[in-house]
Amino acid sequence: MLNVHNLSIAFQGEDLFKKINFQVTPGDHIGLVGKNGVGKSTLLKVLSGELEPTSGRVAREKGVKIGFLKQDLEFEKGRTVLEEAYTAFETLQNLEKKLDFINQQLAERTDYESDSYNQLMIDLNEVQHQFEINGGYNYHGNTERILQGLGFDRKDFDKLTEKFSGGWRMRIELAKLLLQNNDVLLLDEPTNHLDIDSIIWLETFLKNFQGSIVLVSHDKTFLNRMSNRTIEISLGKIYDYNKPYSIYLKLRKERREHQLSAQKNQQKEIERLEGLIDKFKAKATKASMAQSLVKKLEKMDRIEVEAEDNQVMSVNFSISVNPGKVVIEAENISKAYGENQVLQKIDLIIDRGNKIAFIGQNGQGKSTLAKIIIGQLEHQGEMKLGHNVELGYFAQNQADYLNGEKTVRQTMEDVTTAKNRTKVRDILGAFLFPGEEVEKPVKVLSGGERNRLALAKLLLQPFNVLVMDEPTNHLDMQSKNVLKKALLNFEGTLILISHDRDFLQGLSDKTYEFKGGKINEYLGDINFYLEQKKLESFEELEKSAPSKPKKTNKPKPPRDDKKFNKLKNKVSKLEQKITEQEQKIKRLDVELASNYQKKSTEGDFFELYEEAKSKLKELEEKWTSRQMELEEMEN
Repeated sequence: MLNVHNLSIAFQGEDLFKKINFQVTPGDHIGLVGKNGVGKSTLLKVLSGELEPTSGRVAREKGVKIGFLKQDLEFEKGRTVLEEAYTAFETLQNLEKKLDFINQQLAERTDYESDSYNQLMIDLNEVQHQFEINGGYNYHGNTERILQGLGFDRKDFDKLTEKFSGGWRMRIELAKLLLQNNDVLLLDEPTNHLDIDSIIWLETFLKNFQGSIVLVSHDKTFLNRMSNRTIEISLGKIYDYNKPYSIYLKLRKERREHQLSAQKNQQKEIERLEGLIDKFKAKATKASMAQSLVKKLEKMDRIEVEAEDNQVMSVNFSISVNPGKVVIEAENISKAYGENQVLQKIDLIIDRGNKIAFIGQNGQGKSTLAKIIIGQLEHQGEMKLGHNVELGYFAQNQADYLNGEKTVRQTMEDVTTAKNRTKVRDILGAFLFPGEEVEKPVKVLSGGERNRLALAKLLLQPFNVLVMDEPTNHLDMQSKNVLKKALLNFEGTLILISHDRDFLQGLSDKTYEFKGGKINEYLGDINFYLEQKKLESFEELEKSAPSKPKKTNKPKPPRDDKKFNKLKNKVSKLEQKITEQEQKIKRLDVELASNYQKKSTEGDFFELYEEAKSKLKELEEKWTSRQMELEEMEN
């Protein structure tokens, strides 16, 4: 479908990637991964045809349709949500106009026996046929279904798009892409601004998508469920693994360990040869032998180890002063936007040291309550902060408030005081803005880099209660892991709004669900909340289901233990065979590294080597298949 050949992209003389090659084939669900700033979004723009590469090319199959969800969107004002979504059906809308024109003509004319009237009848039949085979009678219903799946209410359909935030406009654009009959979907951070319910809906939709997907996402759980192939961009190169993201992580580590081991063995051989050369070159009788060894060294194909970008930011949130036992006390908090009652008589007490997650669909009041806590919004009811409470706040769109014309350093210095001005360079270095990087204009930074800068600014203010609204948007995996560790170690009070399930796991001791203007408390983290919600959903289903005779309520059939144990033995034997095959390949690598000159002339050796690698791949695929069967039986 897409063939990338010798592709290079450079900005201001610096290569993002150089001479990369890969193909996108039917059925590929590719997770495109890498640290912030390595060029993931740029590569999507090149694949879509929006951006021309510095060199190389992207060959696209004739007639292939590509849909591209970008991070930055432009909308035409004056359209409602439905009208904007319907623009996905340009062909059908043109056919509708033709049908309206023909029907109007037929209604107005009375020359029923004329040839032109007869031609109108023929045209009507043809256009109706085209309209029907292109799904004309279904597209209104499909549009409403997908919009609702992405979190819109029916009452939102007739509202103008400019009334919605950037996150909701991105949902409309995503809906348009999902409605079009595209062969390839290029998705750049599709889960940003989606709540957990909408992400789960999107996962289900994309799993059933028959075309190819190239996906940039820093949501680990979403990537694991969506990808069957992973391409990593690192230090200007790509590493292509025909596996989902979680398996890629394991294979990438094993591959580097394998390369390091082979390289170490080869280095020993090089040192041995160099020692012999030094020993022989001083003796006239051994000079020819020394020269022969020099030639052998020159011809040796040096084993390279895949480079790793191990730079990660360093974050440490320290509390300013110790507050009192109760840090936040809310009584009868209510807030409405016009007729939309978002919060209704909310009571909430937060104690010192609590780590709390706010969960719920978009528009249910999570960010609103966060802004009320920090004193940004007027409201009804009483919000009291405890003794010595100092609030730190990271807004959902914090990075959008940065001035693009200022440099990274100037952005930080704008909020410094006499006490912390000397810390700016150290903080920026810890957030991966070393040396001359601090003089970069903010406008050239990637989304993740801007988010890191916004987090760095947060450290310039004192706080003991930290309120964070979607802090992981645009952050890469490494940065998210570092941030999560810092929040786990934070000794103050944390209020966290996030849709990232992997990030939220184990991070909160209480979860508050926002729904219908109220909040429901769950005494556990996101996993506990999701388990309880699943249980509550089943209970609601049982309540709403018509009563049936008891005899129809058959128990779940017991697991076939004989079959289960047999399958378990198969998995165990496959694991043993994989270990043996890996050891065999390792022995061949050592043999090759220690005697490359001789082995390079032995065709049988390389045939055996390739056969061993092929066998390992076959065993791994069998293991994956059997392991999935085993997990299904266990569940």
